[in-house]
Amino acid sequence: MTFRSPIFELSHTYIDDEAALSPMGCTYLGNGLNQDKLDDFSIAGAAVSADLTRKTLKKLLELKPIDEIDRIAQTVMQERLESSLALHDSQESFVLWNVLTSPPSNVRSIFELMPKSTDKDFDNIAKRLAAVDGAYRSWTGAIMEVAKGGKTTAQRQVRGVIEQLSNYANGGFSAMCKNFDAAGKYPAIHENAKLAEKAAAETAEFLKNQYLPIANPEDAVGADRYAVWARYFTGAKLDLRATYEWGMADLKAINARMWEIAEQIKPGAKTLREVADHLDKDPKYVIKGKENVVKFLQDFTDAAIARMDGEYFEIDDRIKICEARLAPEGSASAPYYNPPSEDLSRPGTTWIPMLGKDEASSWHLVSTWYHEAVPGHHLQCATVAIEKERLSRFQINGAWISGYGEGWALYAERFMNELGAFDEPGIEMGYLSAQALRAARIVVDIGMHLGYTDFDGTVWNAESSRKLLNEQALLDEDHSRSETDRYLGWPGQAISYKVGERVWMKAREDAKARLGSAFSLKKFHTYALKIGPMGLDPFAIELARWDGK
Repeated sequence: MTFRSPIFELSHTYIDDEAALSPMGCTYLGNGLNQDKLDDFSIAGAAVSADLTRKTLKKLLELKPIDEIDRIAQTVMQERLESSLALHDSQESFVLWNVLTSPPSNVRSIFELMPKSTDKDFDNIAKRLAAVDGAYRSWTGAIMEVAKGGKTTAQRQVRGVIEQLSNYANGGFSAMCKNFDAAGKYPAIHENAKLAEKAAAETAEFLKNQYLPIANPEDAVGADRYAVWARYFTGAKLDLRATYEWGMADLKAINARMWEIAEQIKPGAKTLREVADHLDKDPKYVIKGKENVVKFLQDFTDAAIARMDGEYFEIDDRIKICEARLAPEGSASAPYYNPPSEDLSRPGTTWIPMLGKDEASSWHLVSTWYHEAVPGHHLQCATVAIEKERLSRFQINGAWISGYGEGWALYAERFMNELGAFDEPGIEMGYLSAQALRAARIVVDIGMHLGYTDFDGTVWNAESSRKLLNEQALLDEDHSRSETDRYLGWPGQAISYKVGERVWMKAREDAKARLGSAFSLKKFHTYALKIGPMGLDPFAIELARWDGK
């Protein structure tokens, strides 16, 4: 294979070498290797990966970029490798886990991404199910070893993962396999699903009886740890107090508009929550039946691709497929997206959690699916996947940064609002509630972890966060509690949406002012997406250099 530069060659080699250490990473890549195995989550396993990262970083810094494309590739790779090493060396990667991201949830979700076409595919699934117990044991051994040094996960997060594991144990893997093989053609996967369920039950018991009693009773991580994670998730050096105050002001402005719309939807309503409850029950928004929910989202996604292509974006034919699917039971409450495999054999996929219900309301799903699919995450991630000449393999597969990615997806929602996509009051309320949620995240995420005071002068806590999300971001009770647990277990990630959106909007408006009549919205979108993921600080610098071509 010929590479455009030594930096691109090193990037390519690193992705292969890293994947060789991670069977689950092979599945994400879609390279077909080690599909019958699961990752080693032990301290020793992590040390092998960290050693590879150190050696790669040393080689990277010895190389000289040949041009601007190379310079950006080197900068992005250096920042991400250094960031991952910082999390490993501080043991943060062993301490920070929750229902959204942990070995138990990652192991469960990886089966959804595995190929399921051939006898060999199902043999791999069966063998991987048998490997669940070993993977879980490698993880529990690691977190107990780290606990000896006084570093443990917050009890709230432990309880959440115990509940998640209990769901897996209570028929979760069997239901998954029944979905994969309804006819029962492959009995081994159904037999081994029971082994995986036994492993999940034993891991839940271990966490409950041995880890929970020694887990950290405090939810907040404090200013120092928060700053590390905020930098990791945004790629920006933030003034956290100023960001908090900005979030408060933004939420106030969004809520003001929500009240204007509320009067059109339910005149005389006393609270925004009352308006949301009214919309949830409005028959014109209710979609009954899980299969109909999926069909609505699939049709919506297909229509969005057709509408966006050509005038505002360049959408390559290879990425015009984005699937909508039901999220596995036990998932977190929010929808999410998985990018396509490296060879595009597995398309990008959006997932809708039904949370045990058989219906959904579309008034808040419209803006969410612009966020998750097109022009949001799918257009962004799939564009990166096919930019193999401009982007290094590391940029394509290993450089996801939440501030850039979630910032774009939130920008996508705002852009659709600019196009008039939310011109019906209920749908606009859905969009505004999504915006309010992201602003509220800044307030409660920073507020809870750094000990800032709320509107009543009391330090933010889980209950005041739940109340704010319920009343001003219009989340229902279950969702507001789930979101609060998420923020407490994933410090700095929740603020990346609004912080990122602000950088994207500023980059666009600065380009308009700088280029004048030469500015093209389509060219801006094309360049900004094809430049690939990076931290928000370097992204702002790169976009300021854009000449409009």
